[in-house]
Amino acid sequence: MQNIVNRHHLNMPKLGLGTWPMLGAECTQAVIQALELGYRHIDTATMYNNEEAVGKALQESGVPREQIHVTTKVWWDKLSPADMRESLQASLTALRSEYVDLFMIHWPAKDWDLAKTIETLVSFKQQGLAKNIGVANFPLPLLRTVVEELHAPLSAIQVEYHVCLSQDPLLEYARLHDLALTAYSPLLRNKVSEIPELQAIAKKHDVLPTQVALKWLLDQPNVAAIPKAASKANQQSNLDALSVRLDADDLALIAGLPKDQRLVNPEFAPQWD
Repeated sequence: MQNIVNRHHLNMPKLGLGTWPMLGAECTQAVIQALELGYRHIDTATMYNNEEAVGKALQESGVPREQIHVTTKVWWDKLSPADMRESLQASLTALRSEYVDLFMIHWPAKDWDLAKTIETLVSFKQQGLAKNIGVANFPLPLLRTVVEELHAPLSAIQVEYHVCLSQDPLLEYARLHDLALTAYSPLLRNKVSEIPELQAIAKKHDVLPTQVALKWLLDQPNVAAIPKAASKANQQSNLDALSVRLDADDLALIAGLPKDQRLVNPEFAPQWD
């Protein structure tokens, strides 16, 4: 499986397993199963309430911890320095790990001391508690502030990204600054299977619309994707997407889809544009 490697020493498989909203035994089993199939990138977060289940899977899987990339995130209401440290320590305890491979701010806050928050985030990397640091759901102006004014050595940004939502400006910036862009909800919460254009491409290649949508993302430089998949069949299907070959006609069809279909827009979300 291809990895995204950058100057910040990130080494992250392009295809990962998203774990929201799986909980408890279901989550543990799904992660163990994914690792058995060959996944080496697991995405979780404090707010998912499943870090302990992921940690149990990491311990029971038999795969050496250093071979697995684990991302977790701190929630937006825990962004004071003390709260962030407490959140990270709780995550490490739940994950049964001395470090996390990528620690992210899950959402920006409305009322916060951005400089202190970022300084604390950077300290986790300096202390080796997080091998890499990043942010999620940051619009471009805020990301630019963090990278260019606060000089944070970010490795990645995670945002909603799929065939019906453009992230071109953010992606261009990520490539310019050697950041990975991880796509969450990459299958449009499985609505990609209902899109006629993707159905046509899938039929042409004798694959599934979900595999077409995933491969479109994974073929892009700097882009990773973390589809949630609980069943072995779906996990394998997503892995098999890596072997799909899209041609220029396929890409043109996908380019013609609407690119403004945002699924995740909670009340605390930032101004996106």
